[in-house]
Amino acid sequence: MTVHRLIYPLIAILLTLVAIVSIVNRQTGPDIELVANASLKGMREQNRLTTFAANYSTVVTSEQKRFGLTARKTLIMQGLVRYEVDMTKLAANDVRWDAKTGTLFVRIPDIEVSKPQIDLKSIQEYDAGGILTALTDAERQLDAANRAKGEAALIEQAEGPVPMRLARDATRRAIMQNFATPLKAAGISARVEAKYGDELVGKVDTRWDYSTPLEEIMRK
Repeated sequence: MTVHRLIYPLIAILLTLVAIVSIVNRQTGPDIELVANASLKGMREQNRLTTFAANYSTVVTSEQKRFGLTARKTLIMQGLVRYEVDMTKLAANDVRWDAKTGTLFVRIPDIEVSKPQIDLKSIQEYDAGGILTALTDAERQLDAANRAKGEAALIEQAEGPVPMRLARDATRRAIMQNFATPLKAAGISARVEAKYGDELVGKVDTRWDYSTPLEEIMRK
């Protein structure tokens, strides 16, 4: 696995800073809820956030038997897999403010693993069974089978515990930065915590349930 270090997207931060300027101009001082709402809007406008990517390689073999003959083909392939978050799924109810501890909580949407981007230049093929492939469509079927097996193998690697942990950590940092940077720029002292849904379920030590959803605050 070859890891690609991605620079955190700055689009949301820039959009948020612009929004902060307009907020400060209208008020004596920026409000935590308004800044957080501006951050949320800026992140949602990104649509999809890619925070992590890695290259994987695999070797697969397919075989066909017909008329007493055997054809076999081996494929070596590499592919780039991206780890993304659909930011349109980040709702106002996923951002909460805990005034008691001065903490902004963010519930992170689930990470989605993209379809591998195959490096065509890296593909290597080895075949055996020239007679069967010459007389039938066995080669075409073997190629299709290997391609499907290869992509499935790359995704299986990408969804392994180690790369998923790295992707979750990278996404968490990106989300926290996109909310923390505008708050700091506005002169607001607040802590940002970003958690996934599975980290909140059944946890009795979290203040998520005691915090107020941003959506509810903005309606007041």
